[in-house]
Amino acid sequence: MAYLHTFDEFRTESLRIAVHAFTGITLFHLAAPLLVFGEVSRQIQDAGWSVHAWTSEDGPVTTCEGQSLGNLAGAEAADDADLLVFPSWPMAFPDPGDGLLEVITRAHRRGARIAGLCLGAFPVAAAGILDGWSATTHWAAAEFLAQRYPDVQVDADSLYIDHGDVLTSAGTASAIDASLHIVRSELGSDVATYIARFLVVAPHRDGGQAQYIHRPIVTLEASPLGDTISWALGHLDQPLTVEALAERSAMSPRNFSRRFREITGLSPARWLRMQRLDEARRLLEVTTWPIARVAAECGFLSVVTFRQNFVARYGTTPTIYRSRFSGP
Repeated sequence: MAYLHTFDEFRTESLRIAVHAFTGITLFHLAAPLLVFGEVSRQIQDAGWSVHAWTSEDGPVTTCEGQSLGNLAGAEAADDADLLVFPSWPMAFPDPGDGLLEVITRAHRRGARIAGLCLGAFPVAAAGILDGWSATTHWAAAEFLAQRYPDVQVDADSLYIDHGDVLTSAGTASAIDASLHIVRSELGSDVATYIARFLVVAPHRDGGQAQYIHRPIVTLEASPLGDTISWALGHLDQPLTVEALAERSAMSPRNFSRRFREITGLSPARWLRMQRLDEARRLLEVTTWPIARVAAECGFLSVVTFRQNFVARYGTTPTIYRSRFSGP
């Protein structure tokens, strides 16, 4: 199959990814990181990514839904991985065991990145590599995580928390957000946005966005506001008021704001500011445009306002961000 897209310039380095499977894992938890990372290798020419599912168990793994998964790699896949992913953990919260803990600590010592998605934060915390650091997990298990591992600072509100060498995420669909975040940090915003759009999910939900049990990742095709959200993302340079967006959705401003918050977890104003800043970050990476043009293209009325919002969000100036994260 031919690659569907090529990028003239993006940060590229081969990446070996190992995703852990165990008896009782749900297909969705296992499939989420395999899908996102697998699409990079399938869709992006020269990305150099390889993705493998592995298990520390003997024999096939039977999923929660009853499917038997054979031909999984063993611990050798984890020992060779640059990114070691634990997409979930049994609901009984068993201790990982010395063998699996050694796999995690050995990978971490040699510089591999460790990701605990959803309940996968539990084996990562058990290995001790989160001691003294913040972490998140599914909101329903956050209190238990804090009780079992008191040296970990549990943040029950975040979608994902990334310390560079170790990342944890909230429950279920936020694994897609966290996986896209990893793609973004490795290959840049342009590639991550392309993969997200290919998968028909929102290009970016920030890790600091709050968890909410009834709010999965926004699927543009399924959302009742999908057309408006998609249109807004393509017109960030325009003055997008709540009234204009509500009119486009054939709703009153009050009803639109209520439904928008239910779907995204954010007010329209905050969501727009986050999307504008994320687009600005992408433009800083992939263009050499002056800062003033980037600000204007993203809907900021002045460079000063843009810089203030950018520093507040990312803790650095647009100029410094570009010098650190722009492509070759």
